[in-house]
Amino acid sequence: MTLTERLGLRLEPRAEAKTLDRVLALASALMAALILCGLLFMAVGVNPLSALGALLQGAFGTWRAATETLVKATPLIFTGLATAVAFRARLWNIGAEGQVFAGAMFAYWCQSAIAGTSPFLQLPVVMGGALVGGGLYAGLAAILKTRFRVDEVISTVMLNYIIVYALSLLLLKGPWSEAGGFFEQTAKIDPASQLPILFDKTRLHLGFLVALVAAALVWLLVKRTPMGFEIRAAGSNLRALEVQGTNKARVILMVMLISGALAGLAGMSEVYGVHYRVKAGALATYGYTGIIVAILGQLNPWGVVIAAILFGALVNGATFMQIKTGVPSALIYAIEAIILLFYLAGWAASSFRLRRVRA
Repeated sequence: MTLTERLGLRLEPRAEAKTLDRVLALASALMAALILCGLLFMAVGVNPLSALGALLQGAFGTWRAATETLVKATPLIFTGLATAVAFRARLWNIGAEGQVFAGAMFAYWCQSAIAGTSPFLQLPVVMGGALVGGGLYAGLAAILKTRFRVDEVISTVMLNYIIVYALSLLLLKGPWSEAGGFFEQTAKIDPASQLPILFDKTRLHLGFLVALVAAALVWLLVKRTPMGFEIRAAGSNLRALEVQGTNKARVILMVMLISGALAGLAGMSEVYGVHYRVKAGALATYGYTGIIVAILGQLNPWGVVIAAILFGALVNGATFMQIKTGVPSALIYAIEAIILLFYLAGWAASSFRLRRVRA
């Protein structure tokens, strides 16, 4: 006999969770996450309030810190949107990581062919190349699923590894290797192809505005277009949608192309807005973190933007927190995991209720 049965209680699923129940459950989960994070800070010998204060100061304490937080959030907005679009249709695209690489690589390949030309030509080519590269790479997983019934989780994860090793081959004394360099990276890109900086003395670039426009377009796509209806319907029951006459293969292909294209923009924003060269280390982890961002944002485009800024603040503030208090900046990744786990637990808890039963 379970503890709830001994207490005369029964755990039942709710037909539909109320908004207030969701808010209370998630607020409780957030408080529990903060308490656990505080215990982690105490375990390394630091006052939790001091650590949290340093984290916030490093993320938003100055104008430059705030803009740097937005710089860190930009690729996460793209990968969060990419994941959200696919998950809305119940397509488990775990390959945003590889699609980030593909977008950056294809953008670099296209831009290198026209280096030295006007920025008005190079910038559209860079963005178009990122969209095409990321989209086509995700499209491979869609073809494997529709033609050969290969599960997209397996194919997208495997494609992640393939593209990373392909980039290493190009950079390790390959055709893209920097002449006379000792690192796996390309030479610096043409300055005319760099994304314009939005504010002086900051690194906030045009990619952030592109990310906000992408969020608005994804919202319009999902909420206001026939394609968006098909995406939502596929997420509810893809088989029923097919019975109604919709081509299932076409929906899967379109969703994966859109998802991959958005992830490709993340790679472009890092290469042409921050690092000004292609290197593997600068592109890693954004795809996987985008999954967490999409879940925290409830697969809503504007929720994704807020969650991405939150994670950008954590990453940006971690360095100042380490300098100020001595807390290892790597602890931030544990905090991200704790936030996600408690969020999921709170969401699940709000879907159930305890009901007293008579003996």
